[in-house]
Amino acid sequence: MNALTGGRARLRWVHLLLGGALLMPYYLLANVLVSFLITARGIFSSTGATFLSFAVALPLAAVSTAVFPQLRPLECAAARTLLRVPEAELATGTAGSWGSRGRTAAYYGLHLAAGGVVSGMSLAAPPFALFLMTMPVTGVHAPWTWLGPLEHTPWSWLAPLAGAALLLLVLATSWAAGALLSRCAPALLGPSTAERIAAAEERALRLALRNRLARELHDSVGHALSAVTLQAGAARRVFDSDPAFARQALAAIEETARDAVGELDAVLGLLREEGPAPTAPAPTLAALGALVERTRAAGSTVTLAAPDPPSLEAVPPVVSREAYRMVQEGLTNALRHAGHVPVSLHLALDEEVLCVTVENPVAERAARRTGGGRGLPGIAERARLLRGSAEWGEREGVWRLSARLPLGGG
Repeated sequence: MNALTGGRARLRWVHLLLGGALLMPYYLLANVLVSFLITARGIFSSTGATFLSFAVALPLAAVSTAVFPQLRPLECAAARTLLRVPEAELATGTAGSWGSRGRTAAYYGLHLAAGGVVSGMSLAAPPFALFLMTMPVTGVHAPWTWLGPLEHTPWSWLAPLAGAALLLLVLATSWAAGALLSRCAPALLGPSTAERIAAAEERALRLALRNRLARELHDSVGHALSAVTLQAGAARRVFDSDPAFARQALAAIEETARDAVGELDAVLGLLREEGPAPTAPAPTLAALGALVERTRAAGSTVTLAAPDPPSLEAVPPVVSREAYRMVQEGLTNALRHAGHVPVSLHLALDEEVLCVTVENPVAERAARRTGGGRGLPGIAERARLLRGSAEWGEREGVWRLSARLPLGGG
């Protein structure tokens, strides 16, 4: 009984009454049309005219609303609120294609048909059921001859049972109609295949943007914080014994922090919905010398072997930016995990491929790095986006990071 009278059943009943109310304008218009037919032909009784008007009103409602794409959001909102259909199973926007509009019109017609039946029963059945249930007590005679046997014993006791059964029939019809609409809503109001593909592409685009932001923040801000921490520690240790080196370390801290603020502003510019704001350009291999000097200021010895600057400037910008981030992550890992150890940075360039290699000995106090944190997977993602490859690992006490980037991969 709770399934027929519980909170969910009552919400579905309200949804059906809403369908019955929406049906009334179409029913009145159809009734006018049918009344002309009755006057002209005289072949329909009043009951037949009622059912004919109902039958004419349903396609009239479906066809007249199929051209309105705004109907689907309204029906989806009603289905979510009153039928408790999960939001993920329903479409979120207007019906753009004619196929979506047709499915929406079909659901709208089904909603109005079920709502009309349940609304009519809800209006007519309770008074009639009350009359049957009180007929043995009041002694009022039924105006319908087919109820005559219920007015006299021994059948008069069946009248209250018939009234109760009629009320139960209304509840059961409302429950069945609500269940039917709930089952049909995902199929008729759900997104089409094209809309599902578009939504999946949008989610993939958002995910790609989030991954890009995460990589940029990790590589730029993470490198800056690691370098500043080591530079500040080096300056503190030699502040009295080697003031010149301390001043050099403090200058490197200032430069590193300034560059990090500019890069952070560039990354956050991607998050501004009002449009791109003036931001600092992303660093490329043209800034490789400054990156190496800042790393050296943190106390590490960096040996650089790279083509001449004009050759590096000829590298496509997208490849140059990603290669700079890979070098930055490699130097950051050396500073963070190996400490003050010599680092070897080697860049090789030909007509088709740029190869980047970062090597450093593994310090005895350093923990073995088997998978890296977020930086190494980020390097792999950058390489895949350029249709290249990246490898890393420890061999014979040397940690080696290498990346192979096609110049046409961007």
